[in-house]
Amino acid sequence: MTVTIHSAPRSDLTPAEVEAWRSVPVAIAVDLARDIGQIDPAIRPLNPPGRQPALFGRAVTVSCEPPDFGAVVHALDIVGPGDVLMIAAAGNAEFAMIGEILGGHVRNRGGVGIVCDGAVRDVATLATWPDFSVFARFVTPRGPASAERGSINAPVVIGGRLVTPGDLVIGDDDGLVALSPATVRSRIADAREKQAREAGWIESLASGRGAIETFGLAAAKTR
Repeated sequence: MTVTIHSAPRSDLTPAEVEAWRSVPVAIAVDLARDIGQIDPAIRPLNPPGRQPALFGRAVTVSCEPPDFGAVVHALDIVGPGDVLMIAAAGNAEFAMIGEILGGHVRNRGGVGIVCDGAVRDVATLATWPDFSVFARFVTPRGPASAERGSINAPVVIGGRLVTPGDLVIGDDDGLVALSPATVRSRIADAREKQAREAGWIESLASGRGAIETFGLAAAKTR
């Protein structure tokens, strides 16, 4: 069996349409709808809250069959500036699919991060790069055993979410979301409206208004 490389779908999103989401927190994005693209919260950032670099880039998808990591190796020649390497590894905890050497090469090619639905290693190094964000389900020292199988740039399921090559991946301390091009284009106005509404709540509470008035709730019954 060999590694299969698919042709990545072409996107007609403009840079401006993508950049409009850079200031949108993951919490705002996933609050827009239940099907907006949240990735399983069990896939966590390597760093503690407040120290994780933000993740923002376009998905290059990889499907692995642990302990084989052949698709990851082949993807190193495909990933480029602004890309996020999205590794579907079936939630395997036993074998790391990527570590310092391969992760460093992704970074050197301009990639902005890695999301692994499986395990990574060499986290003491991966977690120190201020311009590169890594999220993973597990950490393990054991490496892969072969490099012969897998696929690149095909739709994959990562953390219960279908991720397609070219999806916009956003990650922060709260978690991860993958937005399809259609969502990027159609929901930015909703995201901005939600940000403005939350800013209004903060201002209202700071001005001395009560929480019930601020959030427009009906008065509670008293006994």
